Amino acid sequence: MSLPDLIEIVPLDKPVRAEITVPGSKSITNRALILAALADGETTLQGALWSEDTQVMVEALQKLGFEVKVDPDPDEFCNRTITVKGLGGNIPNSGTEQKPLEVFVGNAGTAARFLSAFVCLGNGVYRLDGVPRMRERPQAALFDALSELGYRIETGNKKLPAVIYGSGQRAGTCRVSVEESSQFASALLLCATVAKWDVTIAGENAEELPYVEMTSSMVKTFPKNGGRFQVEADASSGSYFLAAEFWFPKISEYSKQFNTEVPTSYRSTIKVKNWPSSDWQVDERFPLVKAFGWSSPLISALRNKKTNSEDFGDQSVVSRKNDLGDSIMTFIVVAPLENRIWKFTDLRPLRLQECERVEGLRTELTKCGAKVIEKGDTLEVFPSELHGAEIETYNDHRMAMCFAILGLKVPGIKIRNPECVKKTFPNFFQKLATEPPHGLGVTILDARSGRKLGLEELFAE
Repeated sequence: MSLPDLIEIVPLDKPVRAEITVPGSKSITNRALILAALADGETTLQGALWSEDTQVMVEALQKLGFEVKVDPDPDEFCNRTITVKGLGGNIPNSGTEQKPLEVFVGNAGTAARFLSAFVCLGNGVYRLDGVPRMRERPQAALFDALSELGYRIETGNKKLPAVIYGSGQRAGTCRVSVEESSQFASALLLCATVAKWDVTIAGENAEELPYVEMTSSMVKTFPKNGGRFQVEADASSGSYFLAAEFWFPKISEYSKQFNTEVPTSYRSTIKVKNWPSSDWQVDERFPLVKAFGWSSPLISALRNKKTNSEDFGDQSVVSRKNDLGDSIMTFIVVAPLENRIWKFTDLRPLRLQECERVEGLRTELTKCGAKVIEKGDTLEVFPSELHGAEIETYNDHRMAMCFAILGLKVPGIKIRNPECVKKTFPNFFQKLATEPPHGLGVTILDARSGRKLGLEELFAE
């Protein structure tokens, strides 16, 4: 059974104690799939995310001729154990100039960028294309770098669709800008060792960008001759549940001793099982940033035990470039419920993703009664009295999940097109509705009929 086109989240009215399992990291899974194909031998990826974006990558590798086996994961329904037989940089299948091999990337930025670089190692012609939104998303800096390396790229506007002429592994140097997306650098770095590319990343502290650092770390640690690789839980997906912990009402109970209602010590405790700790995912920082505000240098110092949490002070600025990745959207959506003004900066990458997220966040929060000021690539969010609204998700999985979490606190939040969560977290709404300790026990309604939805109706497919 499919999700209705409009659902309503009923706020929680009591504390919850839960430990939630979230699927594997999309960012790590799609990087690991490319590295597994480049390895010289068979690699088994454990805890790999199985969602629209990673299925697109697996299907692309299979079309390119790789042997990929997908098995169920015993611990998480939306994970898989994926085994890839790597060929050391060789790509079995290709097309011709008259009939290029068609590779579909959906709306997966990681697949579009990583595969653009990867197919250059083949010997033949490939045509990459995606959904209409993916055709709008930038590729120019990556295509320019690949052209600098000597590969032939044909595209009308330096976006998809693109015809790429693979000519195998060839030593060369290139320079790539990450102004629009760090995925351009990651795409090149994933293949650089095998292809013998010398990649220079342009921009201030560009090599220290969190997702570039993730890629560099994975390239260093991934088993080059095959083996096993564990994919971490997705910190961006976990941020929704951690955000919810702050909101549950304080509960009172009757005290015989004082003959009145007194606050109970029972409160919500929501944890994400196997919260990542490798420092690969920038959104690992979400609990710290949510608690203390902006302070990237202090976060590093805290982890290295060179400071303590009291040094964080009372900061109110959070950067998409330095502090958080996609979980900054979670923070932006819950910020009106805070008791101070928050400023979210360096948001330009959000404009170029699944939707124009900066505009989308401002528009939908304003619908709910929030005061939000957009200035350049910054959103300033003020404490506000919120009310229910019908939320447009723009077919963006993270818009749907962020505002669903807002619905745990604000009555009347209705989510359009909730099925879009299939991109990275198909069982998200099932996690909300499952009874504790494995879920939050949230009631979710068909917003058009008012009927409570069963768990089997809440899976996005």
